[in-house]
Amino acid sequence: MTHRDEVSHDELALVERVVGVGDPLTVGRFRYRFGSRQWEWSDEVAAMHGYPPGTQPTTELLLSHKHPRDRDRLEAMITSVEDGGAFSSHHRIVDTHGQVHEVLVVSEPMLDADGAVIGTEGYYVDVTGTADEFRREALDSTLPAVVDARMVIEQAKGALMLAYGINAEQAFRVLRWRSQETNVKLRTIAELVIAELPKVAGDEVKLRARLDHVLLTVHRRHVEDDPVG
Repeated sequence: MTHRDEVSHDELALVERVVGVGDPLTVGRFRYRFGSRQWEWSDEVAAMHGYPPGTQPTTELLLSHKHPRDRDRLEAMITSVEDGGAFSSHHRIVDTHGQVHEVLVVSEPMLDADGAVIGTEGYYVDVTGTADEFRREALDSTLPAVVDARMVIEQAKGALMLAYGINAEQAFRVLRWRSQETNVKLRTIAELVIAELPKVAGDEVKLRARLDHVLLTVHRRHVEDDPVG
């Protein structure tokens, strides 16, 4: 194994160890079907709202958890879904115990076998409690082999921060989540994010839509771009 291969294999662990990202994210899936006007959510999303597994979500239930300061944002998000649009949102919810959760929601259209849009599906990412600052201790001197990777990741983090209104550590943790779930290297995901930037220069709405798509389809895009792995 070459030194380059070693860096590639250990890149995520090295960057995470230096940055110090803290506890894993809580992530859950959801769907909304237009025909039946029904919501579905995973047990993780139910737990974010304070409910046991198997609880059936409704529009009214979701709205009941809106944070007073994010009322308009949450209502706009749900209206967008019910009107047939994909969306992304960074807002707060209040669970059944009165605890506030800061969540990032990303989605894209759900298609049937013929390519027709039949709903919206995506993820809730609980980013509650992440710090505003993180460590960069001696990266240039102790990990010179991943300096380039760090620069790419920093650019991707900046794009996510702009698109979703989250801080630097939250953006890194979102990239890490997709890397762990899809088994695609963190740097590869960052490169896919950066590749979208020239296409949507100056348009934050299009940027959010493009990054939603990248995050939700990165596993498929990676296989198409690099079929030999």
